[in-house]
Amino acid sequence: MNNSKEIINVQVEASIKESIFSIRGQQVIVDRDIAKLYGVTTSALNQAVKRNHKRFPERFMFQLTDEEFHKWKSQIVISKMSDSSFRMGLRTKPYVFTEHGVTMLAAVLKSQTAINISLSIIDAFIDMRRFISMNEDVFKRVQMLELRQNLDQEHNEAQFKKVFAALEEKKSSVQGVFFDGQLWDARMLIDEIIQTAKQSIILIDNWVSVSTLNMFASKNENVFLKIVTTPHRDKNGNLKQNISQEDALKFNAQYPKLEIIFNNTFHDRFLIIDDRDLYLIGASLKDLGKKCFGFTQLDSCFISDIKKRIY
Repeated sequence: MNNSKEIINVQVEASIKESIFSIRGQQVIVDRDIAKLYGVTTSALNQAVKRNHKRFPERFMFQLTDEEFHKWKSQIVISKMSDSSFRMGLRTKPYVFTEHGVTMLAAVLKSQTAINISLSIIDAFIDMRRFISMNEDVFKRVQMLELRQNLDQEHNEAQFKKVFAALEEKKSSVQGVFFDGQLWDARMLIDEIIQTAKQSIILIDNWVSVSTLNMFASKNENVFLKIVTTPHRDKNGNLKQNISQEDALKFNAQYPKLEIIFNNTFHDRFLIIDDRDLYLIGASLKDLGKKCFGFTQLDSCFISDIKKRIY
C-alpha cells in the first residue's frame, strides 16, 4: 500500500514539474493544470478566484497576452495535443499562477487536497529556482549562443549566396578535350567563359584574326578586353598584323573597350577572366574545333606572373 502511495506521489511530482514554465521572468503554472491537480474543473477554480479577486493581484495571477498564449501553445502543449479535453481548453487565453498565487489558492479552496498539492507545487517552484540559480552560467551561455546564431544567420545566408553564385559562374567544365569537327561545342564553351567576365578579359594568343574579335562580341557591356599577340611576317618578309588598326577601331566603336598589345613572350594560349580565372587553351580561338585540342583551368596563383610578362 505504501509503495502505491509512493508511486502516485512521484507521478504527481513529475506532473507538477512538467506543468511549470517560465514567463515574464518568473515561474508559473496554468489554471487548467493546477485545477486538474486539485481535482476540480478549471471553471470552478476560476470562479473561486473571482469571488476572492482582491486576494489575487497581478503578482499572484495574470492572464496571458495573445503573443504569450500563442508561444505557450506552440512550445508547451504539443505533448498534450492528443488529449481532447485539453484541446477544448485552448479556445481562450488561460490565467497563470505564480508561487504566491498557488499559496493563496490553497487558502481559498480550503480542501486538504488543495493544501497538499499546493505544498508540492511550492516545493517544485523552489527546486526550479535552485536549479536555475545553480545553472545560471549555463543558461547565459545558451542565450549568448542563440543571440550569436541569430546575428550570424543573415551573414551566413549572404555567404551561402556568394558561394552558390561563384559555383554558378564556374559551372563550365574546368578541363576537357574537343575533337576535330566539334566547332560548335568548342565555341559554346568559350562563349560561356567569356560571359562570366564582369570587369576584364585578357586573351594571350599569337594567332588572332577578325574571327577572334567576333567571338568577343558576346562579352558583357563595359568589360575591358585586352588581346596579347605577336605580329607575323608575310611571304615577302614584311611584318603583318593579323588584326588591323581599322578592325580594332570598328570593334571599339561597338563593343568598347579593346586594347591590342604585341608581345612575343608566350607560346601557349591563355585566357584570364577578371584576374580571377585562368584557362590554358590548346588551340588558337580562331581555329577552335578544326583539330583535336584540350583545355584546362589552371590555378589562379599563376595570373600575376603571367601579367608581369605582358608588358
